[in-house]
Amino acid sequence: MHSQSARQTCPAILVAAPASGQGKTTVTSALARLHARQGRRVRVFKCGPDFLDPHWHTLASGAPVYQLDLWMTGEADCRARLSAAAADADLIIVEGVMGLFDGTPSAADLARRFGLHVLAVVDASAMAGTFGALAFGLQHCQSGLPWAGVLANRVAGTGHSDMLRDSLNQPQDWLGALMHNPALVLPERHLGLTVASEVPDALMRLDAAADALADTPLGRMTLEDLQCWNTEFQPAENCAKQATTRLLQGKVIAVARDAAFCFLYAANLDCLQAMGADLRFFSPLENEAVPACDAVWLPGGYPELHADKIAASTLTREGLAQHIAAGLPVWAECGGMMALLDTLVTVDGKSHAQWGLLSGVVSMQKRLAALGPQQLTLKSGTLRGHTFHFSTTATTMQAATRTARPDAAVLQDAGEAMWQQGSVRASYFHAWFPSSPSAVAELFSPAPQELA
Repeated sequence: MHSQSARQTCPAILVAAPASGQGKTTVTSALARLHARQGRRVRVFKCGPDFLDPHWHTLASGAPVYQLDLWMTGEADCRARLSAAAADADLIIVEGVMGLFDGTPSAADLARRFGLHVLAVVDASAMAGTFGALAFGLQHCQSGLPWAGVLANRVAGTGHSDMLRDSLNQPQDWLGALMHNPALVLPERHLGLTVASEVPDALMRLDAAADALADTPLGRMTLEDLQCWNTEFQPAENCAKQATTRLLQGKVIAVARDAAFCFLYAANLDCLQAMGADLRFFSPLENEAVPACDAVWLPGGYPELHADKIAASTLTREGLAQHIAAGLPVWAECGGMMALLDTLVTVDGKSHAQWGLLSGVVSMQKRLAALGPQQLTLKSGTLRGHTFHFSTTATTMQAATRTARPDAAVLQDAGEAMWQQGSVRASYFHAWFPSSPSAVAELFSPAPQELA
């Protein structure tokens, strides 16, 4: 990403809601798809650390999707990415996280910081006049919030739509209604939306949602109409500037990437390449050999949905075992760590042998085990990131260090363990690599036997 030498302007909206599950992702993807089909250049971002929604946004927009988070990625990184996008886009769409004011920092904080006009999506399936009060509250709860308007979702029919529109304090806030239609629902599973590439009719679903949106005032907006949401983005220094020190110059990093190992931030891949690394991808689910490399990255994903195939991927396992025996580094995040353990127990109580390259048993459960921002301090620096998992791990391995919450008084609190066994470092922690390239270089370098 290039730094910008002048201020950039572009229509920019943040798609928000009063709560999770209101339809933000569907509306964001539908709007991106609608404008992309018309030949407009659309750039989509996701507020917060989410891995899954960006798969749908990428399919809808045809462009890479990056995360924006005032803590995890940092204000300078957010500013640089938005400014770069504004330089060549016709429309910027940012999908919010949870409810508009939920979390610290919240989607509203992001909107105010960068002047993103808030489009509120409200599931109106069980309300009428209260719709107007809710929209009014979202707009006026906090001062200085740029406002685009409100879209009603899952509406019963024309009469219901009329009641919702008439309840608004300001008629110009009405951006339309999407009728209740199961065909527009994006499929979900326990960690969130199903990855778009695993849904055979994913593009058809997005086209159907775009068609429905085209019948609303929002969907009928022309390029000229969109200028009412023009936002000026100040230039920022290149957010990958630290990485240009080429700390991984000449290193080959093998990256697992398939349906079981799919939690990959585009920014992390960019960061590794900016640091000089040559990335080689392989699929454990296809039992592919581990490429000849200096280090291996096993990202998170869904090993619990593919436990038997992972167990049967003996060629991959053998390659990993040889890599580890040679003392070469492995960084395993969440799902990647789970596959390295001895056994995975699914929610039905069945045990599945895994690669057995780390000692321990991971057990899936129906409830969240951990969720939230975390930071991992190594000798070379502190990586920011997050944790989000439905499993617990029983192991005899001792934690080499632990992550901490952003507000922790000391770093050694009850955060996620980072286990180290030989040349393997593993944790439930998902790292945002641009936050500390020096720490990333440490993760992909041979591990000392003990961390200070």
